[in-house]
Amino acid sequence: MKYKAIFFDRDGTLTYPNEKKIEWYRETVEKWPNKKFELDYEKMMRLFDAAGYPKEGLKSIDEEKRFWKRYYEELLKGEGIKDGVEEKADLLFSELWCNDERKLYDDVVEVMEYFKNRGFKIGVISDTSPYLQITLENLGLGKYIDSYTCSDLVGVMKPDPLIYNTALKSLNITAIQSIYVDDYDVEADGARNLY
Repeated sequence: MKYKAIFFDRDGTLTYPNEKKIEWYRETVEKWPNKKFELDYEKMMRLFDAAGYPKEGLKSIDEEKRFWKRYYEELLKGEGIKDGVEEKADLLFSELWCNDERKLYDDVVEVMEYFKNRGFKIGVISDTSPYLQITLENLGLGKYIDSYTCSDLVGVMKPDPLIYNTALKSLNITAIQSIYVDDYDVEADGARNLY
């Protein structure tokens, strides 16, 4: 059987965090209350709850933008910032949401061109929200990618078979006709289990 499509995970496979943005974020939040800023996973999840992340996920870009603005407001309040919270949250949002917050690994464009030039359809499957497409288009990958499948719109995360099957259906192919690339074994195994 000839392969017809290749799917990639986004984070850790195609992209990695922009360290300059992370540093800017930390320094900016620290200067307002003049104290050390730390954001571990548990604290981030509490902020997601406080900002009202819906259990069914974010279903549109507008909903996502509203959520992140609330998230940054909750974060600032939690850091003890009282003055200009809305303006400061707007600054964080404008600098961090779909604004050079991630970088491509060096060989990504070369790999995309290789598969595209050989007639492959290319898809991305990611445990994320609808901004998946915007983030990759901003990095110049839009011309290569035929399908974007994000967990918030599907309603399940990897390794649930539904997310992989949704991606396969979007390109009108079967699992046996595709390749899946991920940096996380559990998620790669989820795709492999469809064979």
